[in-house]
Amino acid sequence: MLLLAAATETGLLTQLEQALPPSSTPSEPPRLPLAGSASVRLRLLLTLLFLGAVGLSRTWDLRGYTADGLALLTGRTQAYGYRYTEAFLSQLASADGAERFTDALACWTTHLWHAPAEEMGEADHHLHALTCYVDGHRKPVYSEVLIPRGLIGRLGVILGCRALLLLHDEHGHPLFVTTHRGDQHLTVGVPAFLARYEQHTEHCQVARMIVDREGMATEFLASLHAEGRRVVTILQTSQYRDLTSFSDVGTFVPLSTDTHGQVIREVAPARINLPREDHPDEPLCLQVALIRDLRRTVSVRPDPEEAEVPPRWDSDLPLEERTWWREGWQATAAPAKETTAKHIPIVTTEKTKDIDAIELAQTYIHRWPAQENVIKDYLLPLGLDTNHGFAKVAVENSEVAKRRTRLEQRLARLKQWAQSAGKREAQASRRRERLRTTYNARSKELYRELTA
Repeated sequence: MLLLAAATETGLLTQLEQALPPSSTPSEPPRLPLAGSASVRLRLLLTLLFLGAVGLSRTWDLRGYTADGLALLTGRTQAYGYRYTEAFLSQLASADGAERFTDALACWTTHLWHAPAEEMGEADHHLHALTCYVDGHRKPVYSEVLIPRGLIGRLGVILGCRALLLLHDEHGHPLFVTTHRGDQHLTVGVPAFLARYEQHTEHCQVARMIVDREGMATEFLASLHAEGRRVVTILQTSQYRDLTSFSDVGTFVPLSTDTHGQVIREVAPARINLPREDHPDEPLCLQVALIRDLRRTVSVRPDPEEAEVPPRWDSDLPLEERTWWREGWQATAAPAKETTAKHIPIVTTEKTKDIDAIELAQTYIHRWPAQENVIKDYLLPLGLDTNHGFAKVAVENSEVAKRRTRLEQRLARLKQWAQSAGKREAQASRRRERLRTTYNARSKELYRELTA
């Protein structure tokens, strides 16, 4: 009842009820249960909403459900059965109900966390500029039907899946989520994703967007910048080599310290120009917050011109010590590779003259806790947290399991062989000792006869 009261007070049920598709088209006769009264439609909607609250994950579970919790939440004496609820869900799906509910949920969440200016008592009715985080997740789907395949990050394998795009504000409040093909890339789906969100929330505009490394595509950033959006992301390691790849590098200042007050990360402002394939004469200029992680070191990358010809394996040895074919030659340890502190470049398309490197770095670093919040708020109540978020479950790899079984069987067999070999070794030792004693006694006897 608390869930029901909270949803009613915040207007969520009203939004979803208004988003219900019409019961029928002009050319089709009305069909129950979607064509029922408003109270019936509301109770069916509550049944779908509160399945998870009573421990049910899908409508099929209603076949054996006999408790009173769902009936109490939906305002009935007895909960709806499987067939009636499944018919209502099927009619919603065929009438584009998923898209309607998605848009209604976006309007409700945005109104909840970012109310329009006129409701806040303000006279200025300009668009509310939002700073939002965009995350992409892939949820594996096991089906006999061929569906688009994608790389599942947690498993590291290619599986049939669905791609989720999630939008949340700078405080981690969930605003919008959509489902797409599993093989859709983030840079392909984000423009339409943002346009759809702003179409249904007319008073809000995503002015600043923070996205992970998957969104680091030059043309993608250029197109969003042309739309007036400011994008914050992180450079891929293949797009820079070391400090020489950046220009106008400023002074490094402390970014974070450990418990003892020692500086573990520093940051400095910089710039970088990325080439564009479609516009070679117009490189993309990005502002950079260059983080230097003093706890981690990486090997210094060789100069590209020198890396074309690989050096000899003994090039670090003097000429007189390269005679490895001579007797008595001793190998010596190779010198340690030159290392440097790891750099983490956070880039933005903002065109301000001087950026605040600390603020830019902290804005991107905040992506991780904000992302975990949206996973909890969106995926956990829907039961879609498998392989994502906090309730991760172990998914067994069948090939690894078969290999492990074979190795365990072989290990058990080898242990049995070792035990039987030990027994035979003990018997052979006793037989050898007995034969040795007999041999010594007989040899002494023969020597005595020979001496006599």
